[in-house]
Amino acid sequence: MAIKVTYRRTSRLSMRIAKNGDVLVSAPIGLSQETVTDFIEKNREWIQKARIRTQEQQEKRHAFFSQLPLDTPEQRENVLLRMQATIPPLIQKYAPLMKVKPGRITYQATISRWGCCQPRTHELAFSVYLLLLPDWCIEHVVVHELAHLLEPNHSKRFYAIMDRFFPRWKEARKETKRISKMEI
Repeated sequence: MAIKVTYRRTSRLSMRIAKNGDVLVSAPIGLSQETVTDFIEKNREWIQKARIRTQEQQEKRHAFFSQLPLDTPEQRENVLLRMQATIPPLIQKYAPLMKVKPGRITYQATISRWGCCQPRTHELAFSVYLLLLPDWCIEHVVVHELAHLLEPNHSKRFYAIMDRFFPRWKEARKETKRISKMEI
Protein backbone atom coordinates (compact mmCIF):
# COMPACT_ATOMS: atom_id res chain seq x y z
CA MET A 1 0.00 0.00 0.00
CA ALA A 2 1.53 3.22 -1.19
CA ILE A 3 1.19 6.90 -0.45
CA LYS A 4 0.66 8.90 -3.63
CA VAL A 5 0.92 12.68 -3.62
CA THR A 6 -0.62 14.72 -6.41
CA TYR A 7 -0.05 18.46 -6.73
CA ARG A 8 -3.03 20.29 -8.18
CA ARG A 9 -4.91 23.55 -8.16
CA THR A 10 -6.49 23.26 -4.75
CA SER A 11 -6.48 25.51 -1.72
CA ARG A 12 -5.80 22.87 0.92
CA LEU A 13 -4.23 19.53 1.67
CA SER A 14 -6.54 16.54 1.65
CA MET A 15 -6.30 12.77 1.58
CA ARG A 16 -8.43 9.75 1.00
CA ILE A 17 -7.98 6.01 1.00
CA ALA A 18 -8.38 4.15 -2.30
CA LYS A 19 -10.12 0.77 -2.42
CA ASN A 20 -6.75 -0.96 -2.61
CA GLY A 21 -5.54 0.80 0.57
CA ASP A 22 -3.33 3.41 -1.12
CA VAL A 23 -3.30 6.84 0.49
CA LEU A 24 -4.08 9.51 -2.11
CA VAL A 25 -2.92 12.97 -1.03
CA SER A 26 -3.91 16.12 -2.92
CA ALA A 27 -1.69 19.12 -2.25
CA PRO A 28 -1.71 22.69 -3.55
CA ILE A 29 0.85 23.37 -6.27
CA GLY A 30 3.98 24.85 -4.74
CA LEU A 31 3.48 23.43 -1.24
CA SER A 32 6.73 22.11 0.19
CA GLN A 33 7.42 18.38 0.42
CA GLU A 34 8.15 18.89 4.13
CA THR A 35 4.65 20.29 4.77
CA VAL A 36 3.08 17.37 2.91
CA THR A 37 5.19 14.85 4.85
CA ASP A 38 4.24 16.50 8.16
CA PHE A 39 0.56 16.34 7.16
CA ILE A 40 0.85 12.62 6.43
CA GLU A 41 2.72 11.94 9.70
CA LYS A 42 0.15 13.87 11.77
CA ASN A 43 -2.60 11.74 10.22
CA ARG A 44 -0.97 8.29 10.59
CA GLU A 45 -3.61 7.11 13.06
CA TRP A 46 -6.45 8.25 10.81
CA ILE A 47 -4.77 6.54 7.83
CA GLN A 48 -4.52 3.26 9.73
CA LYS A 49 -8.17 3.34 10.85
CA ALA A 50 -9.37 4.39 7.39
CA ARG A 51 -7.44 1.56 5.75
CA ILE A 52 -9.05 -0.94 8.12
CA ARG A 53 -12.53 0.50 7.41
CA THR A 54 -11.89 0.39 3.66
CA GLN A 55 -10.69 -3.23 3.87
CA GLU A 56 -13.78 -4.21 5.87
CA GLN A 57 -16.05 -2.53 3.32
CA GLN A 58 -14.32 -4.34 0.47
CA GLU A 59 -14.72 -7.67 2.27
CA LYS A 60 -18.44 -7.00 2.81
CA ARG A 61 -18.90 -6.10 -0.87
CA HIS A 62 -17.06 -9.26 -1.93
CA ALA A 63 -19.24 -11.35 0.42
CA PHE A 64 -22.36 -9.78 -1.08
CA PHE A 65 -21.46 -10.27 -4.73
CA SER A 66 -20.07 -13.78 -4.20
CA GLN A 67 -23.59 -14.92 -3.20
CA LEU A 68 -24.32 -15.24 -6.92
CA PRO A 69 -21.94 -17.87 -8.29
CA LEU A 70 -20.89 -17.36 -11.90
CA ASP A 71 -17.97 -19.80 -12.05
CA THR A 72 -19.32 -22.50 -14.34
CA PRO A 73 -21.20 -22.36 -17.64
CA GLU A 74 -24.20 -23.96 -15.89
CA GLN A 75 -24.24 -21.26 -13.21
CA ARG A 76 -23.99 -18.50 -15.82
CA GLU A 77 -26.80 -20.08 -17.87
CA ASN A 78 -28.99 -20.34 -14.78
CA VAL A 79 -28.40 -16.66 -13.96
CA LEU A 80 -29.19 -15.65 -17.55
CA LEU A 81 -32.47 -17.60 -17.44
CA ARG A 82 -33.39 -15.98 -14.13
CA MET A 83 -32.62 -12.51 -15.55
CA GLN A 84 -34.74 -13.25 -18.63
CA ALA A 85 -37.60 -14.28 -16.36
CA THR A 86 -37.25 -11.16 -14.20
CA ILE A 87 -36.36 -8.12 -16.33
CA PRO A 88 -38.48 -8.42 -19.55
CA PRO A 89 -41.80 -8.69 -17.66
CA LEU A 90 -40.97 -5.47 -15.79
CA ILE A 91 -40.04 -3.75 -19.05
CA GLN A 92 -43.28 -4.98 -20.62
CA LYS A 93 -45.19 -3.55 -17.66
CA TYR A 94 -43.56 -0.11 -17.56
CA ALA A 95 -42.49 0.69 -21.13
CA PRO A 96 -46.07 1.20 -22.41
CA LEU A 97 -46.99 3.23 -19.31
CA MET A 98 -43.96 5.46 -19.82
CA LYS A 99 -44.43 5.51 -23.61
CA VAL A 100 -40.86 4.35 -24.30
CA LYS A 101 -39.47 1.67 -26.58
CA PRO A 102 -36.27 0.11 -25.30
CA GLY A 103 -33.88 -1.44 -27.78
CA ARG A 104 -31.52 -4.29 -27.10
CA ILE A 105 -31.38 -5.56 -23.51
CA THR A 106 -28.20 -7.15 -22.16
CA TYR A 107 -27.13 -8.65 -18.86
CA GLN A 108 -23.63 -8.26 -17.45
CA ALA A 109 -21.78 -9.16 -14.26
CA THR A 110 -21.12 -5.54 -13.33
CA ILE A 111 -20.55 -4.54 -9.73
CA SER A 112 -20.14 -0.82 -10.28
CA ARG A 113 -23.71 -0.14 -11.46
CA TRP A 114 -27.04 -1.90 -11.37
CA GLY A 115 -28.13 -0.74 -14.79
CA CYS A 116 -27.11 1.36 -17.74
CA CYS A 117 -29.05 3.12 -20.48
CA GLN A 118 -27.81 4.39 -23.83
CA PRO A 119 -30.49 7.00 -24.65
CA ARG A 120 -29.26 7.40 -28.24
CA THR A 121 -29.66 3.72 -29.13
CA HIS A 122 -32.25 2.85 -26.44
CA GLU A 123 -30.05 -0.04 -25.33
CA LEU A 124 -30.41 -1.14 -21.72
CA ALA A 125 -27.94 -3.20 -19.70
CA PHE A 126 -28.60 -4.72 -16.31
CA SER A 127 -26.28 -6.23 -13.75
CA VAL A 128 -26.96 -9.88 -13.05
CA TYR A 129 -26.34 -9.06 -9.39
CA LEU A 130 -29.81 -7.50 -9.33
CA LEU A 131 -30.91 -11.05 -8.57
CA LEU A 132 -29.50 -10.53 -5.06
CA LEU A 133 -31.99 -7.74 -4.38
CA PRO A 134 -35.67 -7.82 -3.42
CA ASP A 135 -38.11 -7.68 -6.34
CA TRP A 136 -39.21 -4.11 -5.62
CA CYS A 137 -35.59 -2.91 -5.73
CA ILE A 138 -35.11 -4.65 -9.09
CA GLU A 139 -38.29 -2.95 -10.28
CA HIS A 140 -36.84 0.41 -9.21
CA VAL A 141 -33.70 -0.15 -11.32
CA VAL A 142 -35.75 -1.11 -14.37
CA VAL A 143 -37.93 2.00 -14.07
CA HIS A 144 -34.81 4.11 -13.48
CA GLU A 145 -33.22 2.92 -16.73
CA LEU A 146 -36.46 3.32 -18.68
CA ALA A 147 -36.77 6.86 -17.32
CA HIS A 148 -33.41 7.62 -18.92
CA LEU A 149 -35.04 7.03 -22.30
CA LEU A 150 -37.16 10.09 -21.53
CA GLU A 151 -34.51 12.13 -19.68
CA PRO A 152 -30.85 11.15 -20.14
CA ASN A 153 -29.50 12.86 -17.02
CA HIS A 154 -30.45 13.03 -13.34
CA SER A 155 -32.25 16.36 -13.57
CA LYS A 156 -35.37 17.51 -11.74
CA ARG A 157 -37.34 16.32 -14.74
CA PHE A 158 -35.81 12.84 -14.40
CA TYR A 159 -36.77 12.62 -10.72
CA ALA A 160 -40.28 13.88 -11.54
CA ILE A 161 -40.55 10.94 -13.96
CA MET A 162 -39.38 8.59 -11.22
CA ASP A 163 -41.89 10.10 -8.78
CA ARG A 164 -44.67 9.51 -11.29
CA PHE A 165 -43.88 5.93 -12.27
CA PHE A 166 -42.18 4.55 -9.15
CA PRO A 167 -42.96 6.78 -6.14
CA ARG A 168 -40.98 4.56 -3.75
CA TRP A 169 -37.74 5.09 -5.68
CA LYS A 170 -35.94 6.86 -2.80
CA GLU A 171 -36.81 4.06 -0.41
CA ALA A 172 -35.77 1.42 -2.96
CA ARG A 173 -32.45 3.16 -3.64
CA LYS A 174 -31.73 3.36 0.09
CA GLU A 175 -32.61 -0.31 0.60
CA THR A 176 -30.45 -1.37 -2.36
CA LYS A 177 -27.45 0.50 -0.93
CA ARG A 178 -28.03 -0.97 2.52
CA ILE A 179 -28.25 -4.53 1.21
CA SER A 180 -25.29 -4.27 -1.16
CA LYS A 181 -23.09 -2.91 1.62
CA MET A 182 -24.15 -5.91 3.72
CA GLU A 183 -25.63 -3.76 6.48
CA ILE A 184 -28.21 -6.41 7.14
